[in-house]
Amino acid sequence: MKRRFLRTAAVTTAALVLAGGGATAAFAGDPTADPSKAAADLCASINELSSDTAAMNALNPSTATKDQIKDATDEVQDGWKKVAESKATWNQAKKNAVKTASENLKKAYENLPGDTTGSQAVTQLAPQLQALNASIRDARRDLTCP
Repeated sequence: MKRRFLRTAAVTTAALVLAGGGATAAFAGDPTADPSKAAADLCASINELSSDTAAMNALNPSTATKDQIKDATDEVQDGWKKVAESKATWNQAKKNAVKTASENLKKAYENLPGDTTGSQAVTQLAPQLQALNASIRDARRDLTCP
């Protein structure tokens, strides 16, 4: 009985390998099946979030409109969502730091008075944006993202 089970298992494994790709092919759609792909996807998302914050940093306080700042804030939030959805395993404290900084930026924007000018908004959001930039740099360094 034991031999029959082992023979069946061996035949099944061989069939999977011959079918083209071995056991991992059966899980190709599962991002957790390939940790290196999940890590690469996370780095891509972190880098995109970093680009979003850089674009927000690049807004000229003397010419930025409140709509531009809203759009930039929305882009940062979308970038954070992609990072948060990552299946990669990474330092929870670093992830929480990026999450908190992203949420703080969103809350600071939402708490701006309605009559805030673009210039005032850039100035008032600067501390939250700096904190987000620092947490992203720290996470990228920890993940060894390019």
